[in-house]
Amino acid sequence: MLISPIFEFSSFFFNLPSSLDGRKGAQTAASETTQVKMIWLWCNRVQGVQHTFGLLFRKNYASKKTLPVLTLFTKDPCPLCDEAKEVLKPLKNRFILQEVDITLPENSAWYDRYKFDIPVFHLNGQFLMMHKVNFSKLEKNLKKLEQQNN
Repeated sequence: MLISPIFEFSSFFFNLPSSLDGRKGAQTAASETTQVKMIWLWCNRVQGVQHTFGLLFRKNYASKKTLPVLTLFTKDPCPLCDEAKEVLKPLKNRFILQEVDITLPENSAWYDRYKFDIPVFHLNGQFLMMHKVNFSKLEKNLKKLEQQNN
C-alpha cells in the first residue's frame, strides 16, 4: 500500500516519541531516533525540491528574454571573419552568433550577393555591416533591441 509522504510526516508528529516521557527502553528510543532522522531527511528533501523548482522557474522565466541573432556570412578560410569574431567577443553574451557558410550549395544566393564582401553581418535578419565590425554601430543596435525587449 502506498502511503503519501505527507501522511507519513503528519503521523510522526501525532505519534510523539514515548521516550520523551521516559517509559520506553533503549531499543524503542533508538527506533524513535531513527524516525526523527527520517523526518529530518524528509524535510530536507522537500526543501531541496522546493529549491530546485525555484531555480527551474527562475531559469525558465529568464530564458523568456530572447537574444538577438547576429548572422555572420563567411567562408572557409576567411581571416577577416576570424578577426571580426575576435572583436565580437566582449559582446558575445548579448546576442546569438549564427554563422552562414556562403560556399555551401544551399547558400548559393548569399554567395552571389556577398562573395566579394565578407564578412557581412545581419542583426535579426536585417543588414547591419560588412567588411569589418563597426563596434559602436553594433552596440547601439543591441541597446535598442534590449530596450524594446524590456
